[in-house]
Amino acid sequence: MNKTLLNEIKKDALERHIPIIMDDTLEEINKIIKQIKPTNILEIGTAVGYSSICFTEFMSDAGKIDTIEIDEEKVVEAKENIKKMGLENKINVIAGDAVLVLPEINEKYDMIFIDASKGKYPTFLKEALRLSKKGTIILADNILYKGYVLGDYNKHKQRTAVNRLREYVKEITENEKLDTQILEVGDGLGITKVC
Repeated sequence: MNKTLLNEIKKDALERHIPIIMDDTLEEINKIIKQIKPTNILEIGTAVGYSSICFTEFMSDAGKIDTIEIDEEKVVEAKENIKKMGLENKINVIAGDAVLVLPEINEKYDMIFIDASKGKYPTFLKEALRLSKKGTIILADNILYKGYVLGDYNKHKQRTAVNRLREYVKEITENEKLDTQILEVGDGLGITKVC
């Protein structure tokens, strides 16, 4: 993997305040990828393609990633970045709103990474579970949302996102068919194994 080019993609995204996966979160996810060697990953929220590109480093050689992005400009940029890295045969960028795209997918994935609109996490989880099999790992980034989710935050501005994330956390921690841990890395990472 061309680390210099990858660092340029990262630096450019950070300079333009495009949210990308934090280093400590990526480190934890890489540990999981090394362990389970997924052949297929679904990512909800591509942005500029940085996390997808990172995930390819440790996945199975035959591995493929489907990644969904709603913002058309970011779709173009992600495709350019993926091409620059020579990974267009491994990463498939799907343009569209994940809420509408997900029901059209009928594949089972080894790993699913959710990092998109916080207010839609419960919807994404429902679809992620449908696209899972026994042993699938579902990862959700920014699950603690600046600490608001586990606190008593109730301000109007972020209330919907916080409440939806609370719903998500409740489901992944109380559903008997799921084995979940929440790590306080980055802005919170939910790691859920489908039993």
